[in-house]
Amino acid sequence: MAGVWQQVLALDAKYNAYRAPNNPQFRTLYIRRRSQLLRENANKEGDVATRKDYLRLRAQLLNSRYGSPAFSDQGSIKSRSFSLRSISRNTAESYDSLAALGPSDGRKRHRRNTSSGSLKHLYEGPMKRVYDSIEVVPTSAAEASRAMVGGKTVSENYAFAGMHHIFDQHSAAVTSVKFAHDDKTRVACSSLDGSLSICQVIPPPATVICMLKGHKGGVTDFVWSLSNDVILSASKDSTARLWDVAAGTCMRVIHDGSGGEVNCCLFQPLNNNMFVIGNNRCMVQVMNMSTGKGYKGGSSKITGQVQSMAFDSSGKLLWAGDDKGSIFSFTVDVATGKLAKARRITVCDGQAITSISARAWLSREARDPSLLVNCCLNSLCLFKIVSDDGALQLKKTFPIKQRSSYIKSCFCPLMSFRMGACVISGSEDMCVYFFDVTKDSKTCVNKLLGHSAPVLDVCFNCDESLLASCDEQGMVIIWKREGKQAQL
Repeated sequence: MAGVWQQVLALDAKYNAYRAPNNPQFRTLYIRRRSQLLRENANKEGDVATRKDYLRLRAQLLNSRYGSPAFSDQGSIKSRSFSLRSISRNTAESYDSLAALGPSDGRKRHRRNTSSGSLKHLYEGPMKRVYDSIEVVPTSAAEASRAMVGGKTVSENYAFAGMHHIFDQHSAAVTSVKFAHDDKTRVACSSLDGSLSICQVIPPPATVICMLKGHKGGVTDFVWSLSNDVILSASKDSTARLWDVAAGTCMRVIHDGSGGEVNCCLFQPLNNNMFVIGNNRCMVQVMNMSTGKGYKGGSSKITGQVQSMAFDSSGKLLWAGDDKGSIFSFTVDVATGKLAKARRITVCDGQAITSISARAWLSREARDPSLLVNCCLNSLCLFKIVSDDGALQLKKTFPIKQRSSYIKSCFCPLMSFRMGACVISGSEDMCVYFFDVTKDSKTCVNKLLGHSAPVLDVCFNCDESLLASCDEQGMVIIWKREGKQAQL
């Protein structure tokens, strides 16, 4: 399965020079994002023949859109047969494209040539055999991979220092801050003053686009839909609300069935018509966005107040953390919304789990599926996901200050080929911390000072050029990377 996705990435890399010729940064971001998505889907169930058909059709579409870069000097492909020399040369060019993804990173290659054929023969013949023979063997060298990110260290890549803008439109603590998906310009905030705000940060000057008002209690959490057209919010007023982002209006009010305060919310990653809420009466509930009603069999009770939740990328596994120090895993039927409790993991008895984030892999040095957890024990915890039902194994802890505040953390959005991998967290000592999860000592690679209250949440935009952080006094700081142009 993984081999077919590797072939798709190799094909995309071959044509990458033809995308956005005047914007090389976009090309780099595009190919890295493709790599991330393909890796996430590599081990999912599916028919190999179907995936190979996808590869063939994508090759034809790319050729139709951009022409055939490998054979442009040979004239029309339709009426041309290929010599052994031309096939050999262009097979080598396919390796040159793969070199951009790290030829010194341990990829084993075997060349095969043929004497003649059509475009179909090319993709189903020698090139297909070349792609089929690729085997990914991670190594510690990764020289070409590091070249993709400018040869910089993790510390250099996350050298955020200057402030791009400061927002202070909220009169109470800002509980969560999130950039829109695949969007580096818009960020939204939720606050205990009962409102949410949507802000434009690029181009300057940064402005507040609109305020979303309607909740009768503090807003504890929110999330963007995948298409960024809807925001789902959770509140202490025992409701969740769906907001039309473009109009800035409330589309639907969902009342919690048990009458509890809603502490957290999530969209199902593969079906945004389905979302999950967790409340202070220990209930996890799967809801339908169209009807505002719960699914049959879609609720479950845990031992404490639900404070945080996270899905895996498949949407079939859900984790919920409570105020008693436990994380519960659930299997989710994507079609019916039915929940089934699977595991209970105690992180620290009696200490609230305030944030959970899931990631399929971080980098070439940290390839295990991972869960990032904030718990009120002065540590940020990184767990390895060790089974299909969500069992966890503690890998590392990182020192932060957290005893009582509802602090959140996040993975860096770009799963890069660089050495090292970063996670970021707020802290009660008013700092933002960057940690390299691949290091065994001196894991803190950057620390930002600027807040005058505990930092509750942090979030990157999609290309990691800006970082947002929020605190208990209602301040939101947008940080910018050092230098005029970040090398991603």
